[in-house]
Amino acid sequence: MRIIYVHQYFVTPQEGGATRSYHLAKGMVQHGMEVDMITSHNKGYYDLRIIDGIRVHYLPVSYRQQFGFFKRILAFFLFVNATKKCIRKLQRPDLFYITSTPLTTGLIGLWAKRKLATPFIFEVRDLWPEAPIQLGVLNARLLKKAALHLEHKIYRHALKIIALSPGIAESIRKKSPSSNISIISNFADIDTFFPMEKNSSTLQKFGLKKTFTIAYAGAVGKVNAVEEMLEIGKMAKDRQKDFQFVVMGEGSELPTLKEKSKKLGLTNFVFLPFGNKKQVNDLLSCADMAFISFSHFPVLKTNSPNKFFDALAAGKAILVNHKGWVHDLVKAENLGIYFPPHKISENFDKLVQLSENREALQSMQSRSRNLAQRYFSKETAIKRLLSVIDEKHYGKITDDGVYILTA
Repeated sequence: MRIIYVHQYFVTPQEGGATRSYHLAKGMVQHGMEVDMITSHNKGYYDLRIIDGIRVHYLPVSYRQQFGFFKRILAFFLFVNATKKCIRKLQRPDLFYITSTPLTTGLIGLWAKRKLATPFIFEVRDLWPEAPIQLGVLNARLLKKAALHLEHKIYRHALKIIALSPGIAESIRKKSPSSNISIISNFADIDTFFPMEKNSSTLQKFGLKKTFTIAYAGAVGKVNAVEEMLEIGKMAKDRQKDFQFVVMGEGSELPTLKEKSKKLGLTNFVFLPFGNKKQVNDLLSCADMAFISFSHFPVLKTNSPNKFFDALAAGKAILVNHKGWVHDLVKAENLGIYFPPHKISENFDKLVQLSENREALQSMQSRSRNLAQRYFSKETAIKRLLSVIDEKHYGKITDDGVYILTA
C-alpha cells in the first residue's frame, strides 16, 4: 500500500518536539507500506531525505510560532498549494493520511478526493477552528463562518477520522454523527523516555541542585499557561521551601516569563533552551514531578499533550493545572496533584506533603511508568492505526482504549 502522509510540522526525535508522525510513519514502513511524508522547513529550497524508510519531502514554506495571525494564515495556504504541486509529481497513492493542525491541511484531502479519486484519513490533533475562536484569535464573523464550514466539509468527506482524545472525538461526533471516528491518543515513547535516578553529572550539566524539582518541557506559548509555575515558585520562596522549578522550551511567551521570574526574584527558577527527546529525558531524570498545563479555555481540556506522555514514560508524578481527560486520568490512576490557579495555597500544602513523603511520590512515579507501558506505548498506537487503515489485513480493533481509563 502506498500512502502520502501530510504533516506541515513533521520532526524527528533528534530535532525534538512532537514526533508522533515520525513514529506512526515509521510503523507503517515497518509493516510493508510505502510512505511519502510531505512537510515544510524554514529553508528556501525543496529537499528530499530518506529517514528510517520514510521518504520525507521538505517544502520551502517558512513558519514560526512568533508569526502574527495573518502571516500564519499565509503560511498555511502556501503549504497547501506547495503540497498539491508536490503530489502531482509523485506516484498516485492508495490513501492519504493527513494530520492537523492547521485545519487547512484538510483542503489537501478534499482536493485529492476530488481530483485524484483517492480517499483520505484525517487526524484531528486540536479542535480547529474552535480553539482560535475561544482564544479570541479568530474574531471576524465571515472568517469564523468559513472556517466552521471547512471543518464540517472535511469531516463529511474524510474516509475515516482519528481523534487524539475522547473530548475531541465527542466534539466531532456532535458535528458529524455519520463520521467513522477512532481514538488514537498521543503515546509514550518508552524506549527513549525511561525512569532514571538523579545523578550529580546530569544535575551539574543543567546547573540544578539535588532537591525536590518540578519540570516543564514543551512550548511556551499563550495557551500553555506556564506562568502558573511562577505562582507556585513564589509560594515556595515565601514559605522557604527548597523547591526547584525548571522550564525547558521555546515560544512567544518565554521572554515575558523570564522577565516575570526576575521581577519576582525567583532564584529557584531555571530556564533551559529547547532540547531534543534525549535532552528532555535527561532533564526529567532530574525532576520529581512534571508540570502539565494549558490555559483555562474549555476547548483546551480536550488536548492530548506530548509532554504528558513523555512524563509518563519517564516515570514522573504529574502536576496538572486544568481539567479535562488528562486531569481525569491523573485522578483515576492517582498519578499526581490537580493544581488549579485559584487554589494555590490549599494545593501547595498537598505538594509539600508529597515532597516529604518519598514512598507516596515513588508510588505515583511507578504508576505513571506502568500506565505508559500498559496503554500508551507507540507499538499500541501503531497497532490501532494499522487497524484503522486496513482492518481486513491487520485485524479489527473496536474499543476506544482511553475511554476505559477515564469512564
